[in-house]
Amino acid sequence: MAAPGARGCSLAGLLPAQTQLEYALLDAVTQEEKDSLVYQYLQKVDGWEQDLSVPEFPEGLEWLNTAEPISVYKDLCGKVVILDFFTYCCINCIHLLPDLHALEHTYSDKDGLLIVGVHSAKFPNEKVLDNIKSAVLRYNITHPVVNDADASLWQELEVSCWPTLVILGPRGNMLFSLIGEGHKDKLFLYTSIALKYYKDRGQIRDNKIEVKLYKDSLPPSPLLFPGKVTVDHVSNRLVIADTGHHRILVVRKNGEIQYSIGGPNPGRKDGIFSESTFNSPQGVAIRNNIIYVADTENHLIRKIDLEAEMVSTVAGIGIQGTDKEGGAQGEEQPISSPWDVVFGTSGSEVQRNDILWIAMAGTHQIWALLLDCGRLPKKNELKKGTCLRFAGSGNEENRNNAYPHKAGFAQPSGLSLAPEDPWSCLFVADSESSAVRAVSLKDGAVKHLVGGARDPMNLFAFGDVDGVGVNAKLQHPLGVTWDKKRNLLYVADSYNHKIKVVDPKTKNCSTLAGTGDASNVTTSSFTESTFNEPGGLCIGENDQLLYVADTNNHQIKVMDLETKMISVLPIFRPDNAVVDGPFLVEKQKTLPKLPKSAPNIRLSPVAASPGQTLQFKLRLELPSGTKLTEGVPSCWFLAAEGNEWLLQGQIPSGEIESISSQPAISLQIPGDCLSLEAVISIRVFLYYCSADSSACMMKGVLFSQPLQISSAHQGGIAPVELKYGF
Repeated sequence: MAAPGARGCSLAGLLPAQTQLEYALLDAVTQEEKDSLVYQYLQKVDGWEQDLSVPEFPEGLEWLNTAEPISVYKDLCGKVVILDFFTYCCINCIHLLPDLHALEHTYSDKDGLLIVGVHSAKFPNEKVLDNIKSAVLRYNITHPVVNDADASLWQELEVSCWPTLVILGPRGNMLFSLIGEGHKDKLFLYTSIALKYYKDRGQIRDNKIEVKLYKDSLPPSPLLFPGKVTVDHVSNRLVIADTGHHRILVVRKNGEIQYSIGGPNPGRKDGIFSESTFNSPQGVAIRNNIIYVADTENHLIRKIDLEAEMVSTVAGIGIQGTDKEGGAQGEEQPISSPWDVVFGTSGSEVQRNDILWIAMAGTHQIWALLLDCGRLPKKNELKKGTCLRFAGSGNEENRNNAYPHKAGFAQPSGLSLAPEDPWSCLFVADSESSAVRAVSLKDGAVKHLVGGARDPMNLFAFGDVDGVGVNAKLQHPLGVTWDKKRNLLYVADSYNHKIKVVDPKTKNCSTLAGTGDASNVTTSSFTESTFNEPGGLCIGENDQLLYVADTNNHQIKVMDLETKMISVLPIFRPDNAVVDGPFLVEKQKTLPKLPKSAPNIRLSPVAASPGQTLQFKLRLELPSGTKLTEGVPSCWFLAAEGNEWLLQGQIPSGEIESISSQPAISLQIPGDCLSLEAVISIRVFLYYCSADSSACMMKGVLFSQPLQISSAHQGGIAPVELKYGF
């Protein structure tokens, strides 16, 4: 079907008829009445002289989860289509995803339904395809997503806010729009009746839309989108929210896993460690072998008892709450997308850690969970287990106020406590206002520190500018941690891919580490190293080391604040095996044997140093008149027999898709080396055929690379060529 000609196609055209429908639905009592009203509405809209037709997707846009670009008027003809206008930072957009998952579970493309995510960025960082890829993985989005970086569809349809759903009929004709979150019942009602209406008219096609999931192309990884990290100052253990694997890791300071709790799939189950499950956990706090977890997508606060090896729920009911006051006992109190947690102390003079402060991103507030009987500023005595609001009106704003309930936050996502005078405050990474704020522990007053804008309604005052107070600019910061030794605050400036440092006395904010590029270069220099959307950070080792959850690089970075060196923490099991990744196909892959005829090429020894990255560049030549076999992946594998510690946290295998563009295989030498001599083996398997495909063969080659590792950290990248002609 041809696309319609240029004409008015804004959502405003639906407003009068849909408003009339929604008023009528308020008076409907039975489900049959509601179904009938929507069916009659569709008869009316479908009978309009001219469709309100959605414009075609512009050419040249980047697509994810699909083999090729999708056309509204070719591929989607005969489907009921839901366009989800979203941006991946938006908590309201994240809240909508479970509704879309449930809808996809109920209806498939064979039933005539397809959901298409239209990513319309708020922040410049969100326009980058690689960053959208990471979000698609984090939130397990399995339908096609288009990167509408210039928001052309958004503007043509006059979409006004995130998220917005637009439901289309089988001609690309607009039927309904739903603005914001919390419309699950209407979404299911409108979709089910639209499918029935057009099926009754024979206009639904059951053709399958080719979906090619981005996640299926990824290798296993020890960590997957780690969101937050904290230190147990007594034992020097780290607790990591391995968010993408839906689990909590407790690791020793050398990276060896002591406990792995939950994962690899999302769930909601209390009990012994082997049975417990989480759903995209974020903030973690540990004291005396007790860990509290912001179990974000379960809308729960969980408690992990390391001695009893049990998980329990201490706040939340397991579904998203809308209550902005609280006051019930924790396990009876609905909460919404808790993103970070930190211990605090009530009005008592004794430091008891009897409060758990919560960054409640979903309601744009700061909450408190009473771990013992105590009081909050200007509150009466509260019972143990009470969960309630401390600061924030619930309106999404950048509003500072001496009265904590009149202040407004915008998706607070990181917390850190500075209990000592003169600070006596809770620092907050307020992500959607791109600001860092402070909440007084004495009276709850909310004050601005750096970033953002003076206008409390301006949530678009972001950038990457070192400076003082409001003149400094951040971009969607997600984490903060307090350095009491130096009286400094470190900030995970997530969308600027930097770690920044703030002096709360002068309000000066400056870059500590990161170039601003979203990549993964680890050198000995803070300023030359790179991050990719770091989400959390904490300080340990007597205030010497700063641990960073480098979320999109799937790593924990370690920054030495005294030597100014940076390294990657290897994550491994006690038997030195690499931690299982999320993709079972990769996990079960065994190392194939090389043919007996495969040559073994022993290379000259290479000098290497801790922190340095060796980059093995394949330079393979096929015999004349041959080509790689289609459909059979040629591949490479890394091995280090007797020195498996070298491969902890590395990508151990990959495919060779083209002879003209062969991969470079990276191996980063760990910061803690168990031996100064080792041999790395690179096995290569090539499947190729004659040009006419009359004969195909498999050939292999083994490269053995001896390493001589120095004790001094050096960093940087050292290229090594692996040449061979078959």
